[in-house]
Amino acid sequence: MKKCKKLMVLLALITTSVYILSGCGGQRMMMGTGGTSGTYYAFGGVLSQYMKNYTDYSVTAVSTAASKANIQSIGDGDYQIGFTQSDVMNYAWDGSRSFETDGPCRDFRVLGALYAETVQLITMKEDIKTVSDLKGKSVSIGAPGSGVYFNAIDVLEGAGLSVDDIKPQYQSFDDSKEALKDGQIDAAFIVAGAPTSAITELATTNGVYLIPIDGELRDKIMNLCPFYAPMEIPADTYPGQDTAVDTITIKATLVVDADLDDDVVYNLTAAIFDHVDEISKENAKGEELSVENATFGITVPFHDGAARYYSEHGVEVESQE
Repeated sequence: MKKCKKLMVLLALITTSVYILSGCGGQRMMMGTGGTSGTYYAFGGVLSQYMKNYTDYSVTAVSTAASKANIQSIGDGDYQIGFTQSDVMNYAWDGSRSFETDGPCRDFRVLGALYAETVQLITMKEDIKTVSDLKGKSVSIGAPGSGVYFNAIDVLEGAGLSVDDIKPQYQSFDDSKEALKDGQIDAAFIVAGAPTSAITELATTNGVYLIPIDGELRDKIMNLCPFYAPMEIPADTYPGQDTAVDTITIKATLVVDADLDDDVVYNLTAAIFDHVDEISKENAKGEELSVENATFGITVPFHDGAARYYSEHGVEVESQE
């Protein structure tokens, strides 16, 4: 039995019986996304609908604690599909950082990268203009061990700071938004596709500033952590944002249970990448979907079903049984 699979065989059998087949004979699957105010949840709802429309499978997108939780839930057999940050995916495969205590979890395979996830550092205080200005401030850095948490740690360390130099708060996107509005925190890290609804709402009702991650700071972070890439948040991405802001990014990636049938994953992959134009009309993140983007810079093995789809479209990727 796999390392991350439930040890309780009875519970695993019950989970399987619930999700294997629907009344019309199609396979039922659960897709783990993220918090309701994040991009994972909104985009996951769109992708799950296309999967339902263009396959025989019933796919339900549900709100979760995001990256790590989704990978673990796939390993536990609760979900069959999940969103994850590309860096967290690597932590799981290697058994490092957020997976250091639990050890490697390799019960998943990659379906494809979806879009750039932007590290967005926001504040409502005019005197906080750089990452270094966070010293001594109350800062939301995501749930302990989450992808956001380690992104925040990487940025803080790049600026010569540690968690001990700030007053860390471990909050979700929604909680961060409300805490900023109420003056309970000074800044927050939000890692999601821009625009992010929580930031848009805050910018609309209260005004918000984006703190740049650029220059020598960005170079240092990227040298230490090569899975980051440079990113520019264009002007007018958010209300009141008159100029572009430089930062860093990782990739939002869709992973699947390694045990899913090859044809199933092939069809799920086709349901997304055969309908990019339609998906783009429903969610702006669809504009970043492409076979090239889905396969570039991914170091964890792809599912054989996804690999077959990409091969038919001229791109060879590494897969693993």
